Amino acid sequence: MTLKEALAHRINELCKDKGLNPSSLATACGMDRSTIYSILGVKSKSPEISTIKKISDGLDITLGEFFSTPEFDSLEQEIK
Repeated sequence: MTLKEALAHRINELCKDKGLNPSSLATACGMDRSTIYSILGVKSKSPEISTIKKISDGLDITLGEFFSTPEFDSLEQEIK
């Protein structure tokens, strides 16, 4: 799994847990729907950490909670 895939998977998982769709998440985060959809789709590369922070705030979780999953723990090291 790539970082981009892990981010999209985590956002989808959290939305499902909180009963949100991408559009309602965008509203909760104060972001454009197109930004959320691009992160979840193939248009975006990896979003900036400030974007993930806004998403975490909209989901009412910390960055630590966002990234505390096996998917992120098992990502391969980018720099070798």
